[in-house]
Amino acid sequence: MNPDEAPPIPSFREALRFWIKLGWISFGGPAGQIAIMHKELVERRRWLSEDHFLHALNFCMLLPGPEAQQLATYLGWRLHGSRGGIAAGALFVLPSVFILWGLSWLYMAGGEVNWIQGLFYGLIPAVIAIVFSAVKRIGSKALRSPSLWTLALLSFVAIHFFKVSFVIIILAAVLIGYLGGKRFPKQFPAGKGHGKSGHEDHLVVALPPGAPATWARSAKISLLCLTLWWLPVLLCGQWLGWQSVPFQEGLFFSKAALVTVGGAYAVLPYVSQMVVEHYGWLGQRQMMAGLGLAETTPGPLIMVLQFVGFVAAWQHPGDLPPLLAATLGAAITTWVTFLPCFLFVFLGAPHVEGLREKPALASALTAITAAVVGVILDLAIGFSIHALWPESGRFDLFVVVAAVVSLIAMERFKIGVIPVLSVCAILGAAAKLLA
Repeated sequence: MNPDEAPPIPSFREALRFWIKLGWISFGGPAGQIAIMHKELVERRRWLSEDHFLHALNFCMLLPGPEAQQLATYLGWRLHGSRGGIAAGALFVLPSVFILWGLSWLYMAGGEVNWIQGLFYGLIPAVIAIVFSAVKRIGSKALRSPSLWTLALLSFVAIHFFKVSFVIIILAAVLIGYLGGKRFPKQFPAGKGHGKSGHEDHLVVALPPGAPATWARSAKISLLCLTLWWLPVLLCGQWLGWQSVPFQEGLFFSKAALVTVGGAYAVLPYVSQMVVEHYGWLGQRQMMAGLGLAETTPGPLIMVLQFVGFVAAWQHPGDLPPLLAATLGAAITTWVTFLPCFLFVFLGAPHVEGLREKPALASALTAITAAVVGVILDLAIGFSIHALWPESGRFDLFVVVAAVVSLIAMERFKIGVIPVLSVCAILGAAAKLLA
């Protein structure tokens, strides 16, 4: 490829090969996944300009759902229309769907095997370290003014001490950020920070104009996506009963899909609060194990919800065999978690280039991110308390030592998540075998 000439528009087959590859190498959470797409699509292949990529990223961060998967969906749409968006978004998720199903089955079926118990026991301190690391990482970027620090503190107090719903906290943050951005823009910075393009516009692919936003287009997309979204849920209720766990999962995770602004760590406290305390579908330690497993798979971290759906249905199978109920629960959870992403992206994609003219929306996003820092801190503290003082009531020294060492390894020595999880799992197995 001549670096002084614009490359040709990639064929759908060429793009499809990249989306397949991306689905298998997208480790490292949203930051790593976004970095991979930037390096491959902007720097190496020059399919999009730097400015276009960053505006697309800003757009996806305003939407509920996993921003990296939505970014892939948008980029696929921009390159090859609806079929490109569907291919990119689906292939980003599919590898982790099958990998996590296998790990979830191993977790439940191997629960009585000592060394398998040890592997999942070892994941617990690693997850604690990962969540505290997320608090530090997100907080250092998000809390850029005294007002944002105050908002983070208030959100922590609200959810930790007063058990205020995560949804209410997010809605309050949206309102505060929107109004604060208009009245006190320095306290609620929109965070443009686009930087300069690494390639001139004439050296990237010259894409044709995207589909324009029309009422007819929006109505067609909404009707199709809403039908695909709710039809399996209603069929599940008709088949198994309206009180069955798979149907209830379809309802609950559909609601969760609408409030997941801020990524997986933002929605985990809400999901944990509901599935552990309200529904009683699974325990806090099982939630932590699911997060650890989701960290080991490619794809979006929000895949932890598939694990939750699997375990909840396994433990409450109704008249079905546990594995069949669990598979159905995992499938319905994954379906209602990701299908709304296509609805949001396809409806909003034609408006991406106008995002720079709406700083109030960016200020609202800034406030949401600040509130999420406080919510994640509550998640970290809750996980730690349940891990350090399990059901037996005895203080778990292994967990605290392994968690501290894992945090130091990631923060001080920049060790990756996968090596930390692997070492902790091995140590946990050894601890169980030697006990």
